[in-house]
Amino acid sequence: MNTQNSYQDIRSKRRQILKYIIIGVIGSVTLLLLLLSALYTVPAGDVGIVTRWGAVHRIVPPGLGIKIPVAEAVHRMSVQTQKDEVEASSASLNLQTVSAIIAVNYRLDGKYASTVYQSIGIDYQEKVVAPAIQNAFKSATAKYTAENLIKMREAVRIDAETELQKQLEPYHIIVENFNIINFDFSPEYNASIEAKQVMEQNVQTAKLELEKTRIEAEQRVVEAQGQADAQKALKDTGALTDAYLQYLFLTSWNGMLPEVISGASPVFDIGDYVPQE
Repeated sequence: MNTQNSYQDIRSKRRQILKYIIIGVIGSVTLLLLLLSALYTVPAGDVGIVTRWGAVHRIVPPGLGIKIPVAEAVHRMSVQTQKDEVEASSASLNLQTVSAIIAVNYRLDGKYASTVYQSIGIDYQEKVVAPAIQNAFKSATAKYTAENLIKMREAVRIDAETELQKQLEPYHIIVENFNIINFDFSPEYNASIEAKQVMEQNVQTAKLELEKTRIEAEQRVVEAQGQADAQKALKDTGALTDAYLQYLFLTSWNGMLPEVISGASPVFDIGDYVPQE
């Protein structure tokens, strides 16, 4: 009887010990999990927004830190330069549809990360940056005709960048660079531009031909005037003799005799220069 009671006591003690072990293990694991949950890391290039029961509590720098388990959470926000490429569409001053690919570099001002998180959230790019890029592009292109958008591309870029900075400044987002990769217009407008270029090229060619003709005409006038001046000088000096005139005639004569010979006295006797048979 005593032996049976002893066995029961031993089993009872074993169950108690096992229960204590299980409780200890569970407690240790729970404590370990709590300790692990109290640790957090913020990678370089980010800032941490610590919220306590959902409300913004503080900003923490990159590195390892401790927070209150369960009560506090850490949300990471990048303060590094980010690059977005978006397709934008608008209308020019002369109401031509224009589209472009816009590349923008920007970053969040880390000092105001908690303000941005509280007012916008971590997805500020979708909520603020992307719409602002579209609005800035539309505002800039509306100041220029479609033709000037191409000719004054740098001025358009500066206007759009200035407008984007103005729109994002209240949200503490810094614009570092704004680039317009290309402009594109409707097929109808592209065709009209090509036709205009062809017409301008034809006009330019016609102007060059006209200028060439004018120069050639002026040259002929100068040559004729030179010949007249030379003949006058010969006459004035007495060098324009009958013998010289006969020499000029012979140097330009093709060897053919005239078919009709009048009875007037010739300037000189051509028979003296015609070979005799």
